[in-house]
Amino acid sequence: MGELPWPFAASEVLAARVIPERVMRTLYEPVYPGIYVPWGIEPSAVARAKAAWLWSRRRGIVAGSSAAALLGAKWVDGSEPAELIHANRRPPAKLIVRSETLADGETCDVGGVPVTAAARTAFDIGRHTVSRLSAVQRLDALVNATDLKLVDVEALIAAHHGARGMPRLRTVLALVDGGAESPQETLARLVLIDAGLPAPRTQFEVFDAYGLLVARIDMVYDEFKVGIEYDGPQHWEDPKVRQRDIDKQVELADMGWHMIRVSRDLLKFRRATYVHRVETALRARGMTW
Repeated sequence: MGELPWPFAASEVLAARVIPERVMRTLYEPVYPGIYVPWGIEPSAVARAKAAWLWSRRRGIVAGSSAAALLGAKWVDGSEPAELIHANRRPPAKLIVRSETLADGETCDVGGVPVTAAARTAFDIGRHTVSRLSAVQRLDALVNATDLKLVDVEALIAAHHGARGMPRLRTVLALVDGGAESPQETLARLVLIDAGLPAPRTQFEVFDAYGLLVARIDMVYDEFKVGIEYDGPQHWEDPKVRQRDIDKQVELADMGWHMIRVSRDLLKFRRATYVHRVETALRARGMTW
């Protein structure tokens, strides 16, 4: 007997005699009451979302960050609670259930699982996520993964006038940029905005005189040829990536670009230093704000 596709509802596999109950309980453990995954496996956000839907007896609608994961957004933490729109108001641990009104067109199907559509998912994340940073990071990832347009979210704001969390949602929407390719890139951009700098452009492509792509820079103030690159672990641990970064830096310098590199530690412990480096480079090139 091979491994069962999981998560699964125990009542269904036992009724179908797919596996004996004793064997099931030896090899699998419940992530939610009656819903099983292999022992010792931390479910991904997608797996946890599907497990939550199965727990609802396939009656709930996957929503919030769980919906974002099913829609393809990256960096959704599987250890966080799954989110459902569902009538049952007594969910188990690690499951958030909300009672919401969904209009026509606000849901879609992802692999047989009903999910809030991208605009509605953004509408809910922006209203319910307490941390501004987390909300922007999640919406950046959602916009990056889908064809979501913020005007579609604005339409939902108008359609659901009076819904809770609207001021928070509007604040977050003003900061969303789908060009961010990691949560740390979102943080690096917000640090500059919070310091009073204009929002940089994201994922800016630089071409040489022959029209060949030299680099795609994480964030730029292109008029002044100042670029900011976030260096994740792969930039230091992979020799090929590191060498490519060095070559790219030289080419950009030859084209007149001033590049600023930012790391996780710089963002966490020395944000003032990071901001100062960007401000100094921009002032040196004549930018005022």
